[in-house]
Amino acid sequence: MFLLGTLVNGLLIMIGTFLGRLLNRIPDGMKTTVMYAIGLSVMVLGLQMGLKSENFLIVIISLVLGAAIGEWIKLDERLNNVGKWLERKVGSKGKGSISEGFVSATLIFVIGAMAIIGALDSGIRGDHDVLYTKSIIDGFTALILASTLGIGVIFSVIPVVVYEGLIALFATQINQLIPKMLLDQFITEMTATGGIMIFAIGLNLIGLTKVKVANLLPGIVVVAIVVTILYNVKI
Repeated sequence: MFLLGTLVNGLLIMIGTFLGRLLNRIPDGMKTTVMYAIGLSVMVLGLQMGLKSENFLIVIISLVLGAAIGEWIKLDERLNNVGKWLERKVGSKGKGSISEGFVSATLIFVIGAMAIIGALDSGIRGDHDVLYTKSIIDGFTALILASTLGIGVIFSVIPVVVYEGLIALFATQINQLIPKMLLDQFITEMTATGGIMIFAIGLNLIGLTKVKVANLLPGIVVVAIVVTILYNVKI
C-alpha cells in the first residue's frame, strides 16, 4: 500500500496534537518558558535548513517574489479568516490561534527533504522507512507545538497527507519525467527557502517579530520555477 507511510504520518501528527493539548494545563509561567524553548529550537532548525542552499541567490529571489505575491493575494489574511471560521466551528477557547498553529505546523512538517524523498520511496518501491522516521519526529513536534499553539496544529494533517499522498501517487511519473539532478536541486533550494520561513516562525514564537509567514509561502512555487529555468539554460 503506497499510501501507508503518508497515513501513518498523519495519524502520529493527530496523536501528538491530542497529547499536546493535555499539556495545555501547565502553569502560564512554565508555558512561556516552554514557548521560548520551542521558538529557539525552531530558529536553529530553520537556520540549519537555510544554510543547505547551494545558490543563495535563488533563496533570496524566491522569498522576495513569494512575499510580493503573498501580499498581493493577501494569503495570510485569507488563512487567518479560515482559522477564525474554524475557531467558531470547533468552539476553540484556547489562547492559541488556529491559523498560527496550522501555518506553523504545516511549514515544519511539509518543507524538507524527508517529505519528498519518503513519499517517492513509498510510491516507487513501497518502502515507507523514511516516512515512518518522519512520522515519529512530526508526532513529537506536534505534541510540543500543540501544547502552546493549540488545536490548530491538527489541521496541518490535511496538507501533509495531500502533499505526500500526491507525490507517492505520481512517484513513478515524477521519477520518469523530472531529471534526478533537477529534482535534487529543487529539494535543496526548497529546503533552504522553507528553512528561512521556519526561522521566521521561531522569531514569531518568542515574540521578537510578527512576520506574516503565510505570505512567504508562494516562494516555494517560485523556487520550482527559478530552479527549472536555471537548469534548462544550463546555469
